[in-house]
Amino acid sequence: MALNASTTLPHSADAVLDVLTRRDFVEHVSQRAGATLTEFTVSGPADGAFTTTTVRTMPTDRFPDMVKKFVGATLNVTQHESWSAPAADGSRSADISVDIAGAPVKVKAVQKLVAAAGSTTIELTGDVTSSIPFLGGKIAATAEPYLAKALNLQAAEAKKWLDQAA
Repeated sequence: MALNASTTLPHSADAVLDVLTRRDFVEHVSQRAGATLTEFTVSGPADGAFTTTTVRTMPTDRFPDMVKKFVGATLNVTQHESWSAPAADGSRSADISVDIAGAPVKVKAVQKLVAAAGSTTIELTGDVTSSIPFLGGKIAATAEPYLAKALNLQAAEAKKWLDQAA
């Protein structure tokens, strides 16, 4: 299932990236999504190429019954992001992989921070796949809207965070 979402924030790419890589912000967004942040690491300096690893525990109470019978009451979600060094204008991209322990769903995506005059567009494109024969497409289709909502939540909370800091 194709994943495609974008939103624009009225802040620089550097400011947006700074917020997205702060543990307190990631914990805040996790809580807003009903998840618990269990691990967050940044490897490498943010002024160059670097990676982040985020591990969250999420309840499945809002998931369809079809999904819950495969995964149980909670999910452990591990997200790896491999960020590029900034371009001259501050734009960056990250290769993202999301693994859900015990679930037959994989996410591979690219997130871009596209700098423009005083704003940053966050673009996310990728694929959600499931390895279960016959049901895989339906499971992936069920997961896709949750991922798009997660990006929208992250962007809305980043805007609030940055607006308060200004």
